[in-house]
Amino acid sequence: MSKKKKIDFQTMSREERMKYEVAEELGLLDRVLEDGWRTLSAKETGRIGGLVTKRKRAEQKKEE
Repeated sequence: MSKKKKIDFQTMSREERMKYEVAEELGLLDRVLEDGWRTLSAKETGRIGGLVTKRKRAEQKKEE
């Protein structure tokens, strides 16, 4: 009996969408959907945050 949440990307901000995408790439999305962001370790959340920041900077550089 899974209690996974459904993700509605239409209503999310760009940053939040990016956060979910990075979590998926790192193989953490299933855990986040089942148990929430609080179940991740500081190392895991830091990695997600770092990659999101890196992508945002790359996007800003493309726009310039």
